[in-house]
Amino acid sequence: MKSSPAKATASNIGSAQIAARLDRLPPSRTVWTIIVLISLGGVFEFYDLFFTGYVAPGMTKSGLFTAQSLGFFAHLDAIKVAGFGTFVFSTFAGLWAGVVLFSQLADRFGRRPVFTWSLVWYVVCTAIMAFQHSGEMVNVWRFVAGVGFGVQLVTIDTYISELIPSAERGRAFSVNQFITFSVVPVVALLAWLLVPSAPLGLDGWRWVVLIGSTGAGLVWLLIRRIPESPRWLALQGRLEEADRVTTAIETRVQAETGRPLPAPKSDIAEEMGEGRFGEIFSAHYRGRTLMLSLFNMAQVIGFYGFAAWVPTLLIARGITITHSLEYSFIIAVANPFGPLLGVLFADRIERKSQIVWGLLIMGLAMLGFANATLPAVLIVLGVVFTLASNVMSYAYHNYQAELYPTRIRATAVGFVYSWSRIAAAFAGLAVGYFLNAGGVMAVAFFIATAMVVGIAVIGLFGPVTNGVSLESSGM
Repeated sequence: MKSSPAKATASNIGSAQIAARLDRLPPSRTVWTIIVLISLGGVFEFYDLFFTGYVAPGMTKSGLFTAQSLGFFAHLDAIKVAGFGTFVFSTFAGLWAGVVLFSQLADRFGRRPVFTWSLVWYVVCTAIMAFQHSGEMVNVWRFVAGVGFGVQLVTIDTYISELIPSAERGRAFSVNQFITFSVVPVVALLAWLLVPSAPLGLDGWRWVVLIGSTGAGLVWLLIRRIPESPRWLALQGRLEEADRVTTAIETRVQAETGRPLPAPKSDIAEEMGEGRFGEIFSAHYRGRTLMLSLFNMAQVIGFYGFAAWVPTLLIARGITITHSLEYSFIIAVANPFGPLLGVLFADRIERKSQIVWGLLIMGLAMLGFANATLPAVLIVLGVVFTLASNVMSYAYHNYQAELYPTRIRATAVGFVYSWSRIAAAFAGLAVGYFLNAGGVMAVAFFIATAMVVGIAVIGLFGPVTNGVSLESSGM
């Protein structure tokens, strides 16, 4: 049953007022505490994604990826996916399925329930995976876990963009990614220490997996009281709930600052109600959807093409396996510092410019890495690549969430982001192919070409969003 025009108009006005009240909030511990808690929930997607490369030697040594152990996954050899590649493929196939199938749930049922229960899904499925003893069942549970936590990062991007005032959105995403990327050196260190051994008779790689699952369970206890997005509530016509959540935030902020809040500025009213998947292909949004889909396929080739293959690429440059893990850890330490640097300029430099410069530096650093031979130079170039990729990462996560309205934000971000997941599955195959066919230089040209594609689509077709209200940039 449709709402009357008068009721719809009142709801639209109420929604605009909620957005204006959120955007006028000054910097405060109250809002930033919510951002930090949301970010802690996202830590374990990064933990999970990055442990893939670091546990590879241990999982392979356990004999999980022989043809006999892989069962029906051995048939993936027909598309050149074999051995540990089946685990990587299962990871990204699960992530892709989760994003495509479930990102719409956050627009339909709310940001909070999808965010919290996807974390529970991750904890349970990953713990089960850690105790499997065949490659076939490890891959099955890896896929199932990916379906659950694949949707979480999409929900986090949506959540943060809707809660943070527009003047601080860039810094919010840089802090979010600083927190989530802080786990990368942790997982690299754990893998370095545990993967070669078997504490208490349990394979080291299983300990790495279980530590992530346990940590995610502890974080779930912290995030249960995060409020629902007032913007989403208002767009559903649930104005009383939206007002209650917003008022609670305003009261705490005012008590914290000791000053009256500034008057809300008038803002654009979004269309209320549930969005439709087909709207992301409407005349107004299909250009953005195509642009971001192409960009996501391109950026992930560089981002995960390097991160997931660092130990292997170092070995290909003449570094021993032991030193490869050590150098990989040193490079991994740089991960949080790209977003941390972004705190200084995230809201001062246009978002699309940060993305373009990040991609350019990634391409140049990769070409330099392919030509370097000295370990110190390889490490420096790996660090430069990592810093640039993580600046690019926090900027585009923010950017794509800004380009759609609240009613379809999670659906749209999920769809465009899904292309990075499926592209990552096949990019891993491509990196392996180019590494075998032409060495690190061939991999470098592959990555650099992808970076050029990303630069072109964002640089030529991306709209400007810095300092623009979420309602205006999504129109």
